Amino acid sequence: MHPITLFTLFFKPTAGWQRLIKSQPTIYRLYLLHVIPFSIIPALMIYLTGGKHGLLFLNLLPDDKLRVVAVIFFVIQLVVVPIMAVIIRQLAEVAQIHPTYGDSFILAAVAPTPLWLAPIFLFIPDIYVNSVVITVAMMAAVGLMYFGIPTIFRIKDSGQSFLFFGAVLMAGLMAWVFMMVCTLVIWGSVQNLHFTH
Repeated sequence: MHPITLFTLFFKPTAGWQRLIKSQPTIYRLYLLHVIPFSIIPALMIYLTGGKHGLLFLNLLPDDKLRVVAVIFFVIQLVVVPIMAVIIRQLAEVAQIHPTYGDSFILAAVAPTPLWLAPIFLFIPDIYVNSVVITVAMMAAVGLMYFGIPTIFRIKDSGQSFLFFGAVLMAGLMAWVFMMVCTLVIWGSVQNLHFTH
């Protein structure tokens, strides 16, 4: 995605979504040039900071174990985005909105961008700073969804748009919780392997 479009999305979300839709990004292009690069950020931060301060609340792991956790988390993110697009499309069908998979993929690929950027602050080993950053990132992602849904899915009825937004928001929160639980489970499993060897 072009940096100007990303900047516009954050500061003028409706105009940013319109600009993005007008550029007609393909699923392949979005996945290759947006999802993959941004998914690297959290995985890389796990690797770079997990051995220094244990990601604030998890025990320290040696480099080789951190690599395993980071790679698995990276793969989970790459899988979750297309699955989320399928879920969004199914929710849209239930709401009598009939988008293409491409439309659903755009929302699934772009809306989590603030959450992908937030882990950069893990360099600051302060749980309060990172809690604030995660909260702001979640609010920004919710805002992107809120403004993106009527634009991407061409919904004129504000009530229908809001109900669909609520359904997508719940699905997105479940996906985020799933990834966090996966991270904790993987971290714990790798840590146990570390202590048993």
